[in-house]
Amino acid sequence: MSSIDTTYSYTHPDARNWRSETPTSALTFHETLDGYVPTPLESLPSLAVELGVGHVFLKNESDRLGLPAFKILGASWAVCRAVSERFELDATAMTVPSLRDYLASNVAGESLPVLVTATDGNHGRAVARMAKLLGLQARIYIPTGLSDAAIDGIRSEGAELIALDATYDEVVAAAAASAEGHPQDLVVQDTSWPGYTDIPRWIVDGYTTLFSEVDQALARNGLAADLVACPVGVGSLAHALVDYYRAPSNPHPSLLSVEPSSAACIARSLLAGEPVSVDTSFPSIMSGLNCGTPSELGWPSLLSGLDGAVSVTEDECRQAVLDLSSLGQDSGPCGAATLAGVRNALGDQTRREALGIGPESTVILISTEGLAANPLR
Repeated sequence: MSSIDTTYSYTHPDARNWRSETPTSALTFHETLDGYVPTPLESLPSLAVELGVGHVFLKNESDRLGLPAFKILGASWAVCRAVSERFELDATAMTVPSLRDYLASNVAGESLPVLVTATDGNHGRAVARMAKLLGLQARIYIPTGLSDAAIDGIRSEGAELIALDATYDEVVAAAAASAEGHPQDLVVQDTSWPGYTDIPRWIVDGYTTLFSEVDQALARNGLAADLVACPVGVGSLAHALVDYYRAPSNPHPSLLSVEPSSAACIARSLLAGEPVSVDTSFPSIMSGLNCGTPSELGWPSLLSGLDGAVSVTEDECRQAVLDLSSLGQDSGPCGAATLAGVRNALGDQTRREALGIGPESTVILISTEGLAANPLR
């Protein structure tokens, strides 16, 4: 059996005993953004019956601040912090309009930052949107296999698009290299490497707003999460998940990462006990998760704080997209992967017990994108 067909599963019984440092909250900043509202937390009782639990909720990120995915949460906070610090401004007091006004009034054209990133879809569009909102230019590098919808979305933001016949990891390296010797270039990447950690950390902090919204919505119904399932590429969103729910003040639900079987860098790294890179040359409908190397910044939190990791096949993910659509939920393949992953994890009694899931449990599926971001192919 090839690695493309192999599914991977990992459990860590002691994860709920580990504690992270409390991440910096970006919620107050996000609340200043034009059009900010919490995205819906949708109750799906038929899935609760299927999975044998008390409640299933879908955190639906198909419309986040006018974009069809959650990535703007990290990009907005990280871009504003990075640009503010470049010009020695107080990032904690900055809003998007005030930063744009400062740049327009005080920074000459040749000194304006150019935002640079590599992307497998939604992150690149979010960075390009932030460039447009701040009156800046953006240069976005993309790998082989990106959907036409994702490419068109990035172009619609006015960014320069550079397509390479390469894997995601290779275009990350190319984007970083392109900025060397160009002081106006500002790399805004959602993965880290030696010497590049501040901006990825701010992106992770930005993502925690999503989980704050989940907890607030559950609390209004007198509930708390028992299992939160999160899709992973390099692991930045999962890093935010772990740091948020393993902070000392939180109720510590079980945390499950989900990724494509063809690009299961997190699950395979966890099974190995150390970061490993995997071949991502095989295309996946979960293109935003088709990443080969775990984020260096996030790896310690993932290793210590994830209760489980599971991979899903293309067919399992496709079926999850169709099943969520039949329930009125707009979820692209990356988002629907969490339903496929929870089905795999809870379908095995040993894994179910390891995750602490029973008939009254509340399960949260993080759906990170709508179909507009990445239509089924």
